[in-house]
Amino acid sequence: MKLPPDIEFHKDIRLLIYRPKGLINEAEINRVIGIIEGIEAASQEPFNRFSDTSETHEVELNFRYVIQAALHRRLAHKGRVPVKSAILATDSTLIHYARLLILLTEGSTIKVRVFQDRKEAAQWLGVPVELLKPKGAVGETTQL
Repeated sequence: MKLPPDIEFHKDIRLLIYRPKGLINEAEINRVIGIIEGIEAASQEPFNRFSDTSETHEVELNFRYVIQAALHRRLAHKGRVPVKSAILATDSTLIHYARLLILLTEGSTIKVRVFQDRKEAAQWLGVPVELLKPKGAVGETTQL
């Protein structure tokens, strides 16, 4: 599967990295869910997720959609090996939606956490922080 430039899949360490830029809306979330589900269908092996929203500047979502999308993912992932989904966010709107996602996936096989620090996200995922830094980031601090 050919991935778009904002998504990387590291098969060796079973990690999907998503780096949206600009607008996050329903169409964007649906696109990413489709890619995740495509990778899940192609490989029965579990993989963790990291979403770096540091270059997202606008959010056009509503609670109804976030609830529906979270419940869809919760059901689609039922019976699978547990995975971690780390969301790096500093925007208050994205943090609110991430916290809602945490509540909606609680007790499921998808463990979601929101971070404001890239190093903490890397530690939770068990990967090197360098892997989670944006491409071309020189001397970037871990705190956003």
